[in-house]
Amino acid sequence: MSYKNTVPDFQNQTIYVGLDVHLKSWQVTFRSAGMVLGTHSMEPDPEKLCSYLHRQYPKGIYKSAYEAGFCGFWIHRKLVSLGIENIIINPADIPTSGKEKVQKTDIVDSKKIARELENGTLTGIYIPTEYDESFRSLNRLRLQYTRDMVRQKNRIKAMLHRLGLSLPQNHEMKHWSKGFIEHLKTLPFREKTDKIVMDMMLHTLMKMREELVSIVLQLRALVAENEVAQKTVEHLLSVPGVGVITAMTLKAELIDITRFRHLDELSSYVGLVPAIHDSGETSTTLGISNRHMPYVRNMLIESSWTAVRKDPALLASYSSLIKRMTKAEAIVRIAKKLLNRIMTVWKHQTDYVHAVVV
Repeated sequence: MSYKNTVPDFQNQTIYVGLDVHLKSWQVTFRSAGMVLGTHSMEPDPEKLCSYLHRQYPKGIYKSAYEAGFCGFWIHRKLVSLGIENIIINPADIPTSGKEKVQKTDIVDSKKIARELENGTLTGIYIPTEYDESFRSLNRLRLQYTRDMVRQKNRIKAMLHRLGLSLPQNHEMKHWSKGFIEHLKTLPFREKTDKIVMDMMLHTLMKMREELVSIVLQLRALVAENEVAQKTVEHLLSVPGVGVITAMTLKAELIDITRFRHLDELSSYVGLVPAIHDSGETSTTLGISNRHMPYVRNMLIESSWTAVRKDPALLASYSSLIKRMTKAEAIVRIAKKLLNRIMTVWKHQTDYVHAVVV
């Protein structure tokens, strides 16, 4: 009797792949039929993963998942182009046992992802197009420059305070006008070195401001080049409290409003829903959830303070709310109402119409 070396055939069998991705290596777990087929470390290369799957599990149906993080979406796009059905998941949404929380390793993480992928408990996050991803990256760079400018201003103020140089609390200082910055250069520093340090800090601040202006102009140009984006931003600008920067940030971060089925789903994504602890007969509201989209929620709350001054209906609602809660709590409720207006004009591609307050 002769025996032939036959290659196993995984025809119509689904191979579930859990990826724990890192910069220099990936930890990969393969599962099928409720069992672990193998776990090993490999180079961070989608094509090599695909070759391994076809070699070890030929003719199978391949499904994979990895956590959202620093690596972005390029791995996902490459895996999909190679015929692997991939999803990217929010790490916080992966069912995790108490033991897995205590013994957290790359192997444990990859096994957990593969297991829950096979169990069908994982839901992939929204994958933006390359255009939308690049637009969002540019908008986030604008935010980073804005934060860097705030830090630089605080450094300058700290230095002046340390040297005992007081500044007038006026409009010029609040907005750091060009005239105010020129005034800082003329302050009477007792040491020459302090003057040098101040000039260098102010020079850096002005360069940051120039870069920030350049980024905003490029964002405007990108919006103008895209008809859908341009119309969306124009409609958003009709909503009280929404300015150009806010409108572009909403478009950059939310991308497509139709992916949210209703306001509660959008509010949950943004982070305008309360965290609740409900046990037995006791239910406690812990305030707005820590899980949120910081680029959107913070801006919405800021916009809400402007909106209550421009929209009579929101002002009436705010006046009623502060009778039974703090102003900070009330403005979060107003932010959700503002988000509802934003969602409506965006979905229907129409300008906002002020409600009549009777």
